[in-house]
Amino acid sequence: MSEIMKTYPTNEYLHERKLFFGPTLETRMIFSVPNEIIQSKMNRIRLIGGGGNKVKGKAALLANYSDEGSVQGALDNSPISIELEPILSESQFDRVIAEAQQLEEPILIVWMARWCRKCIYLKPKLEKLAAEYNPRVRFFHVDVNNVSHKLVVRAGVTKMPTIQLWKDGQKEGEVIGGHKAHLVVNEIREMIENEYTL
Repeated sequence: MSEIMKTYPTNEYLHERKLFFGPTLETRMIFSVPNEIIQSKMNRIRLIGGGGNKVKGKAALLANYSDEGSVQGALDNSPISIELEPILSESQFDRVIAEAQQLEEPILIVWMARWCRKCIYLKPKLEKLAAEYNPRVRFFHVDVNNVSHKLVVRAGVTKMPTIQLWKDGQKEGEVIGGHKAHLVVNEIREMIENEYTL
């Protein structure tokens, strides 16, 4: 039976972001492990948990080990969430689509409104998903009340939130987010994975 040493993280507050539905604090977790434990048990160290965290095992531990005896920064290299980039006009929408087509990159566009409760609940989860797919897929959002109705019709948006995957100037997939946020996120992830081998 292997020996398990539990270590608990401390949160370091980085800054507060203002979002349209209220402030959000961004934090970084720091795991401290005594120096002698790192040196004596390096061949048996295994990192457990973390869900969608991209840190994997001993390599990540060594990469973030400092002489002071702490393992920190394992999550610093990849953000926990990335704010969705706003599209504020039809001309900006056209530029974003053209740029993505030129770079041969897929983009995800979330069509939402400030008054849409499901949009508000979904947005932070999409920001985490944006961090997961960064830099392979860029995430944008459009507030349908701040752009022309012509653009909304052109994109084929009839319900909110609507999440569209675009590549090569074409809409490749769409998810209507009318149900629970975690199910919508799973559908979006499946849409991205099915359309592209990233």
